Amino acid sequence: MKQLYLGNSHHSPRFLLYLLPVVLLLSALPAHAVATAAIASTTAWWVWPLGLFVVCFFLGMIAVPAGVGGGVLFVPIVGSFFPFHLDFVRGAGLLVAMASALAAGPSLLKNGMANLRLAMPLALAASISSIAGAKLGLALPDNIVQISLGITVLGIAILMISVKKSEFPDVPKPDRLSQALGIHGIFHDVISGKDIPWQIHRTPMGLLLFLFIGFLGGLFGVGAGWANVPGLNLLMGVPLKVAAGTSSMILSMASSSATWYYLDNGAILPMIAVPSVLGMMMGARIGAHLLTVLKASVIRNMVIAILLFAGIRTMLKGLGWWI
Repeated sequence: MKQLYLGNSHHSPRFLLYLLPVVLLLSALPAHAVATAAIASTTAWWVWPLGLFVVCFFLGMIAVPAGVGGGVLFVPIVGSFFPFHLDFVRGAGLLVAMASALAAGPSLLKNGMANLRLAMPLALAASISSIAGAKLGLALPDNIVQISLGITVLGIAILMISVKKSEFPDVPKPDRLSQALGIHGIFHDVISGKDIPWQIHRTPMGLLLFLFIGFLGGLFGVGAGWANVPGLNLLMGVPLKVAAGTSSMILSMASSSATWYYLDNGAILPMIAVPSVLGMMMGARIGAHLLTVLKASVIRNMVIAILLFAGIRTMLKGLGWWI
């Protein structure tokens, strides 16, 4: 058994504000970690699926209001605190991300919050690279994957802290590729009651970015909602609401490609995947209602704190400093 470890905190007071919930979470844990293998060997089999369902239910409640996919919370938390092999956790993480995105797809298309012409070329790029990421992820040693995942999750948290989204980006002129593909549209903004026309630029750069995003999603099984929205909104000039809706469409297609590779290699275990997907989708229904009640900043800060904690925990577990 090893002592819990927490890195030194420094930087600005704002960083300390985000780090405070992480410190509180760590202080609430026992002074020593209990050996996971010993617990698994003495616990009834049904306890772990039930625990997965409960954990995923609460993750679903906060993932929707925060605007992140469930996979980015699911993989580092379940991979760190449940006695499952990381390959099975990553396979289930892709199913979790895909299921939640597919559930939201029809209504997003109906309301004009998602655009197929925009989603298809980017999803194609992300799908191809996600298969490559899945192949590499299943070939790498577990500790290397966990260290890399921990660093990536911490990077996601920093990205969420620093990135400022623009609701209606200014795109003075579309690029030639987006014009050739006919990528443009109009969506109805309920708040202003106006029809907002939109177009995009920097499409070639967007395709390259989504190649990288899809690779990371397949490698770690975390989905890519955390990166899709900033890429669409800040790089390509897609309005924020359309970016969020189209992100779900891209996520469902890219995750399905990597999921098939995990399934073909026996890395999808029903005992892990089924309660996870059910819990996440049921929690997401409540999260959709919480979105109208709670301040988005409260949920966002909560998710950032969880990501910081989970990222540190996953990275230290990969290094062998925290069992």
